Amino acid sequence: MAAGVAAWLPFARAAAIGWMPVASAPMPPPPHDKRRSQDGLIILNVSGTRFQTWRNTLERYPDTLLGSTERDFFYHEETNEYFFDRDPDIFRHILNFYRTGKLHYPRHECISAYDEELAFFGIIPEIIGDCCYEEYKDRRRENAERIQDDEDNENGNDMALPDMTVRQSMWRAFENPHTSTMALVFYYVTGFFIAVSVMANVVETVPCGTAPNRVREVSCGERYALAFFCLDTACVMIFTVEYLLRLIAAPSRYKFVKSVMSIIDVVAIMPYYIGLVMTDNEDVSGAFVTLRVFRVFRIFKFSRHSAGLRILGYTLKSCASELGFLLFSLTMAIIIFATVMFYAEKGSNSSKFTSIPAAFWYTIVTMTTLG
Repeated sequence: MAAGVAAWLPFARAAAIGWMPVASAPMPPPPHDKRRSQDGLIILNVSGTRFQTWRNTLERYPDTLLGSTERDFFYHEETNEYFFDRDPDIFRHILNFYRTGKLHYPRHECISAYDEELAFFGIIPEIIGDCCYEEYKDRRRENAERIQDDEDNENGNDMALPDMTVRQSMWRAFENPHTSTMALVFYYVTGFFIAVSVMANVVETVPCGTAPNRVREVSCGERYALAFFCLDTACVMIFTVEYLLRLIAAPSRYKFVKSVMSIIDVVAIMPYYIGLVMTDNEDVSGAFVTLRVFRVFRIFKFSRHSAGLRILGYTLKSCASELGFLLFSLTMAIIIFATVMFYAEKGSNSSKFTSIPAAFWYTIVTMTTLG
């Protein structure tokens, strides 16, 4: 049609100045009248920021607010535009969805604000593109966990003291130590014994000279065995009392026993009680010596006393898939390079790579320190 109009224009201009008579055939309609109502340019005013787009661009998605007749409720006849009191920065991504058919998640925006804008405009978040969906899902899960923690803390703080039972008061004191003086004292006492236990576990391995009846140098744990045993007993008693009180006061004992922190508490005190029931037989005691290494798990008890460590735990949990892929890639590279090194030096008599697993250590050290 545009070509037909262009062909008629020279004749129309010539007839207007008298060069030739007006043609008897009817002129085609002007191009600006074509589908003016169906495909007009509309203006969207979002909190003072104006966006322009075609009407049929929005009507491709009739199930949304902008694509349906519901947008007429926001029309202002005086300004001849649609006004929305919403976030203009996020709206750019929403309008881009109408234009391209692909919904993206802006990483710099708040996840709650983004969900609110999607809900207002009637767009379901499940259609977010594959390039952004994993990060959107992780951010949404982190936000849900954070909101749940805040709600639990608010419910614990808003609960009236006269209406709580002794069990509820104990659990509230454990989870929110700043609610009472006694809970705060117990909080700092347990934190102090955690630090003492970790330091004692380190100091007892330090050499302390030779014993009177021995030639070789002994560690402080062997030389002052009684003092370290008494110190370890005091720490374990505190940890045991804390664990039993938490178990008694827990709203759901089954969930408490399955929780990660509960398992850490049990593993941290288990070597002490196993050592008490062991006999003096060297064959039996030697089998349980390695259990003493589990005492290092007491350092994870600091996560109850540090909000930063809990945030770090949430971060590692949300990045578990990415960390798993990194370890998988590192494992593949280690196997490949260790295999190459083994077969490259297989014919050498002085080679220390007697097998492919023997070459793993050199490959790991090279890739993680030098490579």
